[in-house]
Amino acid sequence: MEPVLALIENVKQCDLCTASLPLGPKPIIQLASGAKILIAGQAPGKQAHDKGVPFDDVSGERLRTWLGVSKVEFYDEGQFAILPMGFCYPGRGKTGDLPPLPECAVKWRKNLLEALSDIQLTIVLGQYALAYHLPEERGGVSQAVMHWKQYWPNIIPLPHPSPRNNIWLKRHPWFAEEVLPSLKARVRDILR
Repeated sequence: MEPVLALIENVKQCDLCTASLPLGPKPIIQLASGAKILIAGQAPGKQAHDKGVPFDDVSGERLRTWLGVSKVEFYDEGQFAILPMGFCYPGRGKTGDLPPLPECAVKWRKNLLEALSDIQLTIVLGQYALAYHLPEERGGVSQAVMHWKQYWPNIIPLPHPSPRNNIWLKRHPWFAEEVLPSLKARVRDILR
Protein backbone atom coordinates (compact mmCIF):
# COMPACT_ATOMS: atom_id res chain seq x y z
CA MET A 1 0.00 0.00 0.00
CA GLU A 2 1.27 3.50 -0.90
CA PRO A 3 2.50 5.33 2.25
CA VAL A 4 -0.03 8.17 1.91
CA LEU A 5 -2.89 5.68 1.55
CA ALA A 6 -1.76 3.87 4.69
CA LEU A 7 -1.58 7.18 6.52
CA ILE A 8 -5.09 8.15 5.39
CA GLU A 9 -6.39 4.75 6.48
CA ASN A 10 -4.80 5.23 9.91
CA VAL A 11 -6.42 8.67 10.22
CA LYS A 12 -9.82 7.24 9.27
CA GLN A 13 -9.48 4.68 12.09
CA CYS A 14 -8.40 7.28 14.68
CA ASP A 15 -10.35 7.32 17.91
CA LEU A 16 -7.95 9.46 19.95
CA CYS A 17 -10.66 11.96 21.00
CA THR A 18 -13.64 9.63 21.43
CA ALA A 19 -14.43 10.82 24.95
CA SER A 20 -14.42 14.50 23.88
CA LEU A 21 -16.60 14.20 20.78
CA PRO A 22 -20.39 14.52 21.19
CA LEU A 23 -21.13 12.38 18.11
CA GLY A 24 -18.09 10.14 18.33
CA PRO A 25 -15.08 10.00 16.00
CA LYS A 26 -15.59 10.37 12.27
CA PRO A 27 -12.42 11.84 10.75
CA ILE A 28 -13.22 13.76 7.57
CA ILE A 29 -10.33 14.61 5.28
CA GLN A 30 -9.68 14.53 1.54
CA LEU A 31 -6.24 14.11 0.06
CA ALA A 32 -4.02 12.27 -2.34
CA SER A 33 -0.28 12.52 -2.73
CA GLY A 34 -0.54 14.50 -6.00
CA ALA A 35 -2.94 17.20 -4.74
CA LYS A 36 -2.00 20.70 -5.84
CA ILE A 37 -4.19 22.90 -3.62
CA LEU A 38 -4.54 22.51 0.13
CA ILE A 39 -7.56 23.83 1.98
CA ALA A 40 -6.58 24.15 5.64
CA GLY A 41 -9.75 24.72 7.61
CA GLN A 42 -11.08 24.49 11.14
CA ALA A 43 -13.05 21.27 11.72
CA PRO A 44 -16.00 19.56 10.07
CA GLY A 45 -19.42 20.93 10.97
CA LYS A 46 -22.46 18.87 11.87
CA GLN A 47 -23.58 18.56 8.24
CA ALA A 48 -20.14 17.33 7.21
CA HIS A 49 -20.24 14.81 10.05
CA ASP A 50 -23.69 13.59 9.00
CA LYS A 51 -22.78 13.34 5.29
CA GLY A 52 -19.13 12.34 5.70
CA VAL A 53 -18.22 14.99 3.12
CA PRO A 54 -16.42 18.28 3.85
CA PHE A 55 -17.88 21.57 2.61
CA ASP A 56 -21.03 20.02 1.16
CA ASP A 57 -23.11 22.94 2.43
CA VAL A 58 -23.64 26.69 1.96
CA SER A 59 -20.07 27.43 3.10
CA GLY A 60 -18.75 24.99 0.51
CA GLU A 61 -20.84 26.58 -2.25
CA ARG A 62 -19.38 29.98 -1.38
CA LEU A 63 -15.85 28.59 -1.19
CA ARG A 64 -16.18 26.92 -4.60
CA THR A 65 -17.47 30.24 -6.01
CA TRP A 66 -14.48 32.06 -4.51
CA LEU A 67 -12.16 29.48 -6.10
CA GLY A 68 -14.01 29.45 -9.42
CA VAL A 69 -14.32 25.65 -9.47
CA SER A 70 -17.12 23.16 -9.90
CA LYS A 71 -18.15 20.63 -7.28
CA VAL A 72 -16.56 17.88 -9.38
CA GLU A 73 -13.23 19.73 -9.50
CA PHE A 74 -13.39 20.55 -5.79
CA TYR A 75 -13.91 16.94 -4.74
CA ASP A 76 -11.10 15.64 -6.97
CA GLU A 77 -8.59 14.57 -4.31
CA GLY A 78 -5.85 14.62 -6.93
CA GLN A 79 -6.38 18.38 -7.21
CA PHE A 80 -7.68 19.52 -3.79
CA ALA A 81 -6.58 18.29 -0.38
CA ILE A 82 -8.94 19.24 2.45
CA LEU A 83 -7.17 19.00 5.77
CA PRO A 84 -8.85 20.74 8.70
CA MET A 85 -7.10 21.41 11.99
CA GLY A 86 -9.46 18.98 13.70
CA PHE A 87 -10.77 16.01 11.70
CA CYS A 88 -13.98 15.36 13.63
CA TYR A 89 -17.01 17.46 14.51
CA PRO A 90 -16.15 19.05 17.89
CA GLY A 91 -19.71 19.86 18.97
CA ARG A 92 -21.69 23.05 19.35
CA GLY A 93 -21.00 25.99 21.65
CA LYS A 94 -23.00 29.11 22.50
CA THR A 95 -22.14 31.00 19.32
CA GLY A 96 -21.29 28.24 16.87
CA ASP A 97 -19.22 25.11 16.61
CA LEU A 98 -16.59 24.52 19.25
CA PRO A 99 -12.91 24.94 18.34
CA PRO A 100 -11.16 21.99 16.69
CA LEU A 101 -9.64 19.58 19.18
CA PRO A 102 -5.84 19.99 19.12
CA GLU A 103 -5.02 16.28 19.21
CA CYS A 104 -5.44 15.86 15.43
CA ALA A 105 -2.86 18.49 14.56
CA VAL A 106 -0.40 17.14 17.10
CA LYS A 107 -0.70 13.51 16.03
CA TRP A 108 -1.31 13.71 12.26
CA ARG A 109 -0.72 17.09 10.62
CA LYS A 110 3.06 17.02 10.13
CA ASN A 111 3.03 13.59 8.42
CA LEU A 112 0.01 14.44 6.28
CA LEU A 113 1.53 17.73 5.12
CA GLU A 114 4.79 15.97 4.29
CA ALA A 115 2.81 13.53 2.13
CA LEU A 116 1.46 16.50 0.14
CA SER A 117 4.66 17.34 -1.71
CA ASP A 118 2.97 18.81 -4.81
CA ILE A 119 0.98 21.58 -3.06
CA GLN A 120 1.28 24.88 -4.94
CA LEU A 121 -1.33 26.87 -2.99
CA THR A 122 -2.45 26.62 0.63
CA ILE A 123 -5.78 28.25 1.44
CA VAL A 124 -5.92 29.08 5.15
CA LEU A 125 -9.47 29.36 6.52
CA GLY A 126 -10.12 30.70 9.99
CA GLN A 127 -8.15 31.50 13.11
CA TYR A 128 -7.00 27.99 14.08
CA ALA A 129 -5.59 27.21 10.65
CA LEU A 130 -4.08 30.70 10.60
CA ALA A 131 -2.31 30.12 13.93
CA TYR A 132 -0.79 26.90 12.58
CA HIS A 133 0.12 27.90 9.02
CA LEU A 134 0.94 31.60 9.55
CA PRO A 135 1.98 31.88 13.22
CA GLU A 136 3.75 35.18 12.54
CA GLU A 137 0.40 36.78 11.65
CA ARG A 138 -0.80 37.78 15.12
CA GLY A 139 -3.44 40.35 14.17
CA GLY A 140 -6.22 37.85 13.49
CA VAL A 141 -7.96 36.69 10.35
CA SER A 142 -9.05 40.15 9.13
CA GLN A 143 -5.53 41.52 9.31
CA ALA A 144 -4.08 38.41 7.68
CA VAL A 145 -6.54 38.69 4.80
CA MET A 146 -5.61 42.37 4.40
CA HIS A 147 -1.95 41.28 4.18
CA TRP A 148 -2.65 38.47 1.74
CA LYS A 149 -0.05 39.70 -0.79
CA GLN A 150 2.73 39.01 1.74
CA TYR A 151 2.08 35.28 1.40
CA TRP A 152 1.06 35.18 -2.26
CA PRO A 153 1.25 33.14 -4.48
CA ASN A 154 1.86 30.06 -2.29
CA ILE A 155 -0.44 30.80 0.66
CA ILE A 156 -3.60 32.86 1.00
CA PRO A 157 -5.49 33.52 4.22
CA LEU A 158 -9.25 33.83 3.74
CA PRO A 159 -12.19 34.47 6.02
CA HIS A 160 -14.29 31.39 6.59
CA PRO A 161 -16.89 31.19 3.78
CA SER A 162 -19.70 30.70 6.31
CA PRO A 163 -22.84 32.85 6.04
CA ARG A 164 -21.89 34.03 9.55
CA ASN A 165 -19.26 36.17 7.80
CA ASN A 166 -21.71 38.07 5.56
CA ILE A 167 -21.24 41.23 7.63
CA TRP A 168 -17.45 40.97 7.31
CA LEU A 169 -17.77 40.58 3.54
CA LYS A 170 -20.04 43.66 3.30
CA ARG A 171 -17.61 45.72 5.38
CA HIS A 172 -14.63 44.68 3.24
CA PRO A 173 -15.69 45.08 -0.43
CA TRP A 174 -12.03 45.07 -1.47
CA PHE A 175 -12.00 41.34 -0.72
CA ALA A 176 -14.35 40.55 -3.62
CA GLU A 177 -12.84 43.22 -5.86
CA GLU A 178 -9.13 42.55 -5.29
CA VAL A 179 -8.54 39.17 -3.65
CA LEU A 180 -11.07 36.90 -5.34
CA PRO A 181 -10.09 37.64 -8.98
CA SER A 182 -6.45 36.90 -8.12
CA LEU A 183 -7.42 33.74 -6.27
CA LYS A 184 -9.58 32.44 -9.13
CA ALA A 185 -6.83 33.12 -11.67
CA ARG A 186 -4.23 31.34 -9.52
CA VAL A 187 -6.48 28.31 -9.01
CA ARG A 188 -7.19 28.09 -12.78
CA ASP A 189 -3.48 28.35 -13.49
CA ILE A 190 -2.67 25.51 -11.08
CA LEU A 191 -5.44 23.21 -12.32
CA ARG A 192 -4.41 23.46 -15.99
